[in-house]
Amino acid sequence: MYYTHKYLEVVRALDIDPTGDRDATRHLSTLLKDEEYAHLEKLIHKRPVMIYGCGPSLEIDLQKITDAGMQKKFINVAVDGAVYMLLRYRILPHLNVTDLDGDIDSILLANKHGTMTVVHAHAGNLKEIVRNIPRFEGRVFGATRAQEMHNVKNFGGFTDGDMSLHIVDHYKPKLIVFAGMDYGRVIGVHSGKYNSIRKPRSMKVSKEILEEHMGKSRTKVYNITSGGEHIKHTTHVDVPMLAHIIGI
Repeated sequence: MYYTHKYLEVVRALDIDPTGDRDATRHLSTLLKDEEYAHLEKLIHKRPVMIYGCGPSLEIDLQKITDAGMQKKFINVAVDGAVYMLLRYRILPHLNVTDLDGDIDSILLANKHGTMTVVHAHAGNLKEIVRNIPRFEGRVFGATRAQEMHNVKNFGGFTDGDMSLHIVDHYKPKLIVFAGMDYGRVIGVHSGKYNSIRKPRSMKVSKEILEEHMGKSRTKVYNITSGGEHIKHTTHVDVPMLAHIIGI
């Protein structure tokens, strides 16, 4: 997405300085070990993946998912602070995509116990990167919306939610399911620290990027989110129907 028309359009709309994205990316690169991205491909390729957003529906969706034992059938991917709720429901996510503004204790704890973490560098989280990257004990990968470096990749996407989709789809999963991805007017309590003026605009942009990508992707995407707005190019189903689809 780096310096594409869409990237420049988004940074202008959200009043973001692109040099901040570049600086954060460089700092993240210097702090990270050189992990093999093949670990992500091995995790995701040809497997069903569930992406858990930070929307208000997350807890309701998690209750339905765990009641059906559905989490055991998927590679579970937590968007940022959604990892807190997954841990509460005794789900250790396989992957956590975060810009480190969610519950950092949960992010670090999950990583310590085996969750692979993709840290998204951008203009607004340089301090969090410098403060927290040395605290991770497990595998950490880098992602950016700016120009990539040898150990920080640009998968596409702009915020944690749509970037999670880009990362997962990059490795060609069997299918993708969204949970807790409301994209409505109410901000989920696990979205972390945010600017109350910029956040609604960034969510709108995130949804547009998400829908644009799915309109081009060949991957089938289902949505079991209980509330929020309809997401184009997804098939909305309930948990029993999803169980039937995947053969439980």
